[in-house]
Amino acid sequence: MQAHTTNATQAKDRHYMQLSNSLARLSQAVGHTADLCELLKSNLDAMRTLASSHAAQYVSCIVELDTSCSLGHVRSLTMYHRFMTVAAELNAEDAASEKST
Repeated sequence: MQAHTTNATQAKDRHYMQLSNSLARLSQAVGHTADLCELLKSNLDAMRTLASSHAAQYVSCIVELDTSCSLGHVRSLTMYHRFMTVAAELNAEDAASEKST
């Protein structure tokens, strides 16, 4: 009877050791995933800021190069340009404030 108890205890200890190893690997994977999520968030913020800035630059170039635009069309493009410029500035401010917190 003693040998059976010893085998059961050894099996239990082996299972706890496997569980411990699995939890350690899981903890490392979760930490790595959190790091990757932070990097992704940072990259998405940079992409958002660049996209807004480039859109504003594009509209600005269109307005300057296209002399055949009607006055109303120029006004709407100018308003769009202002909107995109403000959006780019707000995105940059949001990204800066999120990094500081």
